[in-house]
Amino acid sequence: MSDSGPTPDPRRAGLHEQTVSRLNNQDALREAGFEPYPYSYPQTHHTRDVLAAHPGVEPGQEWPEETYALAGRVTLLRHMGKAAFADLTDEHGSIQLHFSRQDTEQFDATKKIDLGDIIGVTGFPFVTRTGQLTLRVRSWQPLVKSLHPLPSKFHGLQDEELRARRRYLDLMVTEGARQKFQARSRIIRYLRNELDRRGFMEVEGPTLQVTAGGAEARPFMTHHNALSHDFKLRISLELYLKRLLVGGFERVYEIGRVYRNEGIDRTHNPEFTMLELYWAYVDYAEIARLVEDLLSGLAQELHGAYTFEYGGRALDFTPPFARVDYVGSLREHVPGLDFDPLDLGRLREFCAARFPQWKGVPDYKLLDKLFGEFVEPLLVNPTFVMDHPAVISPLAKRHRTREGLTERFEVFCSGFELANAFSELNDAFDQRARFEAQSARRDAGDDEAHAQDEDFLLALEYGMPPAGGLGIGIDRLAMLLTDSDSIRDVLLFPLLRPEGQGQPQESGQLSAQG
Repeated sequence: MSDSGPTPDPRRAGLHEQTVSRLNNQDALREAGFEPYPYSYPQTHHTRDVLAAHPGVEPGQEWPEETYALAGRVTLLRHMGKAAFADLTDEHGSIQLHFSRQDTEQFDATKKIDLGDIIGVTGFPFVTRTGQLTLRVRSWQPLVKSLHPLPSKFHGLQDEELRARRRYLDLMVTEGARQKFQARSRIIRYLRNELDRRGFMEVEGPTLQVTAGGAEARPFMTHHNALSHDFKLRISLELYLKRLLVGGFERVYEIGRVYRNEGIDRTHNPEFTMLELYWAYVDYAEIARLVEDLLSGLAQELHGAYTFEYGGRALDFTPPFARVDYVGSLREHVPGLDFDPLDLGRLREFCAARFPQWKGVPDYKLLDKLFGEFVEPLLVNPTFVMDHPAVISPLAKRHRTREGLTERFEVFCSGFELANAFSELNDAFDQRARFEAQSARRDAGDDEAHAQDEDFLLALEYGMPPAGGLGIGIDRLAMLLTDSDSIRDVLLFPLLRPEGQGQPQESGQLSAQG
């Protein structure tokens, strides 16, 4: 009987030829004595440690007495006869490797390394003739074989959708991608440390809620089997944090995910991160000073200055921030608006004549439609928009001197909302009346109107101290501070339509994320 050759591996049937080639290389490495999936590697340093220890190098220098054990992904590889060069990339950067038949154990096996493989290397630093700090590899070990080729290191992922959908590839090959998410982590750490320093206590509220309150937005629904009850994913952190003020805590905050069943655009994602804090015995003026401290401090923390660029335009976070009046800005910037915009009947007639596309928008939401159209684009540097109408502020305390308004401000920057703050409403009768007005709007078909939360109203009846509250959209803040055009660029895993189902719906009337 003739020898028909090795039996084909059925696991490789139908695989791409490049994957088969990489599996063959893995087999060759196993035959060379390497474990294909080792359990650990004795990493002693990162690439940045080697680079930081040898500044201002000159060609020909070497430090054979130093030993570094590095681990990371091979992102560039070229063989040159008896030598090979590679780039090793880890979480903190890249460094060039030099393999040689003279110095490197198992040199021949390096020909079975593929781009994208994760390896461990041990060696000492030297400087090439071209002046590049390089690690001369003494020994190495494959740690895992990449079964697919990487996108080009030099061009990255050009498709924005693919970058968000395959974030792991984006982080591997797109210049600056990891740095953005590291900056986002620094932003959250700075805010947490600063609030802790000021005596605030971090807490956690429930994600599943019977009544999703604290904002005007449509919630996501889910069903709890054991309790046989439908629950909603939270749309805000507010109402449970206020319950803690009732209970006796004076300074509380939470940094957490909230969920709003709305469309997607460059500043909206249905799942996003909020910072909310509540501070007993202060009003919105004190909260405004806190906001200036936090935002200007963040600019200094990340950029070393109050000024930095966003979208090719300089932003200035030097305190104090500018202040504009909500109603006054409408009268100043909306052409033809020469009456009190709080007269919603006249406002409806005005908008019907000039903006027929807003025919189905509820009367009270016309205020925000006009503000978004004519005022928001003008607010480039961080700006406090002060004293919002009560009709669009169901949780804010009525203004102490201005009829029809509340003690509420929003912070806008680069044309979008960044933060929202109130002197918090603590009159249980007033809060009930406002909830009932919102309920009437819900009954009339406005599914974003605030739901009536009887348990929260009961808590207010026990007495909540005067307080100031603040919400900051972490994702939008990260957009500004990392010069990112879209919110999906600062979300590791933004919500995307499942592959093969077309494009997501663009957002229409969206609730604010801030």
